[in-house]
Amino acid sequence: MSITLHRGLVAALLLGCSFPAYAQDERRVKIVLGEEAQLIDPCMASRSDVGRVVLQNISETLTVLDPRSADLRPRLAMSWTQVDDDTWQFKLREGVKFSDGTAFDAKDVAHSIARTTSGAINCEIGVKYFGGLDISTDVIDPQTIEITTNPAQPILPVLMSTMTIVPEETAMDEHTRSPVGTGPYIFDEWKAGQSISLSRNPSYWGETPEVEGATYLFRSDRSVAALMVENGEADIVPNIAVQDATNTDTDFAYPNSETFFLRIDTQVAPLNDRRVREALNLAIDREAFKGSILSSEVVSATQIVPPTTIGSNDTLTPYPYDPEKARSLIEEARADGVPVDTPIKLIGRTGIFPNGTEVMEAMQAMLSDAGFKVDLNMYDVAEWENFYTKPFAEDRSPQIIQLQHDNAKGDPVFSMFFKYHSDGLQSVLEDDEVDRLIDEATVATGETRADLWKQLFARLHDDIISDIVMFHMVGYTRVSERLDFEPSIATNSELQLAEISFR
Repeated sequence: MSITLHRGLVAALLLGCSFPAYAQDERRVKIVLGEEAQLIDPCMASRSDVGRVVLQNISETLTVLDPRSADLRPRLAMSWTQVDDDTWQFKLREGVKFSDGTAFDAKDVAHSIARTTSGAINCEIGVKYFGGLDISTDVIDPQTIEITTNPAQPILPVLMSTMTIVPEETAMDEHTRSPVGTGPYIFDEWKAGQSISLSRNPSYWGETPEVEGATYLFRSDRSVAALMVENGEADIVPNIAVQDATNTDTDFAYPNSETFFLRIDTQVAPLNDRRVREALNLAIDREAFKGSILSSEVVSATQIVPPTTIGSNDTLTPYPYDPEKARSLIEEARADGVPVDTPIKLIGRTGIFPNGTEVMEAMQAMLSDAGFKVDLNMYDVAEWENFYTKPFAEDRSPQIIQLQHDNAKGDPVFSMFFKYHSDGLQSVLEDDEVDRLIDEATVATGETRADLWKQLFARLHDDIISDIVMFHMVGYTRVSERLDFEPSIATNSELQLAEISFR
């Protein structure tokens, strides 16, 4: 199938529609999200559907990484110093209260760390950012806490920009549906299937934001969401489709730090054969997606972190579109007894990004064209999570899972352990060399750290072929002309209401 035909295929999959109106409050904002969060617990705020509501709005972190300057700045911690290789001391902000009126102190930080990393409940922040670390705390006084990690973590202050802080009274063994935090906004109400609402926190320790409150609505159709802003029925849609980004006055393009890839289940035949995994990559016409179903500005990727990340390996090249070689590799594997005719389950997530379903439909067609037997299955986020997180079903069919990974922190440590280490919660790999490189890079510094990450990326992409890595993505946000707000790389995972003002 030619690139021209592929462009026609993906373009033909785009659809649009309309939806009824909503009224607008002058000093409140309406934000339209592509999917409803299944949980709203602060320890899940590394997921974009949770983070855009909770992170730095309701729940704050000790430090914050400025998305524009990459500077690490104080938030609930005023300063931090390294005590020794294993331990950092944080001095906390005084006079801060949670929205329930209780005072914030070091015991709350210790509790939040324990709750997030203990495994008593599923906390994605713990899985994504603190996997492989034994972490302990020592409360020195109400405004001083020491945090120790094993192995040593030289970028712990940056890691703490991900740790949302909750009151000491928050249950350890169950998720909360009414989050309490120190942020500039208070959680008001969650109407399942309809909306989430926040209001301004009158006792917030910082500057009073202009926005008095926010209502979050859920619309899976991004065209519908874009029209709501156009018609004055909403204020912001964080992520609209490329075909809807047509108004230069309201639509902003930005590199959103997400990398779109598909994880190959390397444990199940025929996907446990390297030739089959290479054929999967060669069967995909990546260029056909650019400027049609996806933005022309997406960047072909070879690793799941942005090119600006330390240790990003720029010597790697994307797999070319070569369906003939793909068919040859399939036949070679077949001759050696690999069950290449086994149907492969292609698993997608509805609402993962604009045109995400259409992308998967096009990929199914491309893989089928190369000779694979592929069944496409689209799931909502709650069902989809069951496929990509351990424990994996022992009797599962061969699976390829649509993923999008966000790393705006500048270091692969925020990605590699839970995605690729043998002990990682989302890893299907069991490779001693991969584990060694992750373990050594995590505690290394400077050029040694960068070089170890580069070696890891080369092993994953060239030697193992663990994934079908597609694109570093570009996001489009539609913003009402009544607001003064421009998205940044952080908009993909958080949307700070305090950064919004009115024209």
